Amino acid sequence: MKRLALTTFAILAATPAWAHTAATAAQPGWPGPEPWMLVPMLAAAGLYALGYARLARRSDHGRGELARRGRFFVLAMAVLAGATLSPLHALGARSFTAHMGEHELIMLAAAPLFVLARPLAVMIWAFPAAARQGLAAIPRSRTGAGLWRFFTDPLLATVLQAAALWVWHLPSLFDLALKSEAWHGAQHIAFFVTALLFWSAMLSPRRSPWTAAACLFLTSMASGALGAFMALSESPWYAPYAALGLAAFGLTPAEDQQLAGALMWAPGGLFHAVVAIAILAPALRSGGKEVVHG
Repeated sequence: MKRLALTTFAILAATPAWAHTAATAAQPGWPGPEPWMLVPMLAAAGLYALGYARLARRSDHGRGELARRGRFFVLAMAVLAGATLSPLHALGARSFTAHMGEHELIMLAAAPLFVLARPLAVMIWAFPAAARQGLAAIPRSRTGAGLWRFFTDPLLATVLQAAALWVWHLPSLFDLALKSEAWHGAQHIAFFVTALLFWSAMLSPRRSPWTAAACLFLTSMASGALGAFMALSESPWYAPYAALGLAAFGLTPAEDQQLAGALMWAPGGLFHAVVAIAILAPALRSGGKEVVHG
């Protein structure tokens, strides 16, 4: 089982090598993963690997659940690495579609996988006993627990994620993210953190399935509307892309934006709908049984 956690570190450590190979064809001269993204992800993978190894040695009956969550973590880190450490990240400076694909992977794939993995409970075990007890006490404290309940309230988490999505797609802020790695990092952090809060609320056993389904529907409408505006617009919204003349793949900036909007509009909306149905299915089945036996 230790091998499962160490696989995560291996994926991230190998990313510069396989990404450089892909970049040779996709974008010659790509300098490699940005250190400000690579270093925190390697650190997180290292903490998880150490915590996982310690827990695996101590766990008897809970090893199956630990391994299941470990698989989610490895998959989440692989998706996040593919979105932010590969040539896709650099290609996003030339193609809005690639940029949109990067954001979709972060918000629709990596974030819910991390929520299913619940990695913080494992990472804590990488620290010495005294530090571990102090860290574990934070979420159990009145302040820590209260803040977590507040920010993972389904309605608030839905509003925060939708606000981050719309605000960061305003031309003024999006252009800043294209011109500056610092602003690009802030954009990624905003998308990732709000997505983590949103999926923590949606996948929590404490939430009502009907509330979660309604929030997923609202999210589908909010992201779908933004994607539809992009897809139906005949002129590019963002000056750095418009200045390129031709985007990657031989598309004009307007066509590139339309394709990116369609990517947000259709697959994103379908994904939220599928998750809403999956969450509602148990409640609908139990409701049907009550009617039959009533």
